Amino acid sequence: MSLRIGSTAPNFTAQTTEGEIDFHQWIGDSWAILFSHPKDFTPVCTTELGYMAKLKPEFDKRNTKIIGLSVDPVDNHSKWAKDIEETQGTYPNYPMIGDTDLNVAKLYDMLPADEAGDAGGRSAADNATVRAVFLIGPDKKIKAQLIYPMTSGRNFNEILRLLDSIQLTGKHTVATPVNWQPGDDIIIPPSVSDEDARKKFPEGFNIIKPYLRTAKQPK
Repeated sequence: MSLRIGSTAPNFTAQTTEGEIDFHQWIGDSWAILFSHPKDFTPVCTTELGYMAKLKPEFDKRNTKIIGLSVDPVDNHSKWAKDIEETQGTYPNYPMIGDTDLNVAKLYDMLPADEAGDAGGRSAADNATVRAVFLIGPDKKIKAQLIYPMTSGRNFNEILRLLDSIQLTGKHTVATPVNWQPGDDIIIPPSVSDEDARKKFPEGFNIIKPYLRTAKQPK
């Protein structure tokens, strides 16, 4: 199954480091970040998991839950977590899914649906495509997805920025320009007429081109 922005995030039941979860029930009325790893005890992912733990308070402020995934067993995750704390200074403070049967990796199109076998005997190279990030809304729809190679660490500050943009634009029917940061001017989408824009932005807005109008970020 090919997943796109706007697709319903596939639901699943799985074991995690914090017990068994039903994914949609676990999300509840929150937003969620699902980020995956090809194997436990891999160097790049070790740095990512530690940094994500440090960022968790920022995601908490945005009503966003974090959950990781690796194709290895949950018991391995717990052992890996000790290495992460030792080397990165932070113990993973969010659940990690054990995906030994590759079910979630296949549901989320990170591995082919007809991929044979389970996690046993597989290397990180076998699971190279299990390096994804899915940003999921309270409506259980995929709002954004990113795929990374194994050799490039993910920029979770950018994912936090992306979350800010998606939450803002969904609430206020606006768009954000290139390199936007919270507090910067926003773009008024072409679907909003000038008349409606005047009501929405009583302080005024800038018309650069008929299709390119900017205004201060809504509060």
